[in-house]
Amino acid sequence: MREHDYSFHGGLNRAKVGRYLTLVATSISGTVVFVLLSAVDVAKRYGLNVNLPPAILSLVGAGMVYTVLFWTLNRYAWRWPFLNAALKVPDLAGRWSCEGRSLKPDGSVGYTWSATLTIFQTWDKIRVRMKTDQSGSDSIAAALICDDAEGYRLLYNYRNDPNIGEVELRSHLGSCMLLFSKDIQSAEGEYFNGHGRFTFGMMSLKRDHGKGHQ
Repeated sequence: MREHDYSFHGGLNRAKVGRYLTLVATSISGTVVFVLLSAVDVAKRYGLNVNLPPAILSLVGAGMVYTVLFWTLNRYAWRWPFLNAALKVPDLAGRWSCEGRSLKPDGSVGYTWSATLTIFQTWDKIRVRMKTDQSGSDSIAAALICDDAEGYRLLYNYRNDPNIGEVELRSHLGSCMLLFSKDIQSAEGEYFNGHGRFTFGMMSLKRDHGKGHQ
């Protein structure tokens, strides 16, 4: 499975970010082209035979500059503190220890389980991978909400596939809603399974420090 797009609510609109990047790319490209052409003119005044190949101008064109800026923002710059404060996109990437509780219809605990949840995240894509001793699941769609009052909410749908040999388990689809703390070090959530396995329950996450970003 690969990372997929996710919707984001509560922060700086992505369309606006794209417009800002376009303006910055146009300004940078125009400035660099002006400097290069001016340098050529100066060189010719001193009798130097200097030519500026079209390939050089294409490398500093607005489209190329935009591509570089977007790649930098998407992979790295969105995590920089001053940009992250404006974008309001929480950095959830990394590994999380998960403790789950499957509930019975009356609300009592049916059984407990443990898992490792790994989040791969860039500015515009995400993937949530959960692994237990019996099965693994991957997100197929997600939405992230910035809640100034409580923290950050991650809602995602997933597909779960049991390990070979787990004859009592079936592949199934499910949904999960997690509320991350404001310091992004823990989370509490609920999950609901269906279309193959009708269970529901609660889960708690704690960030696994020392694993680095994904």
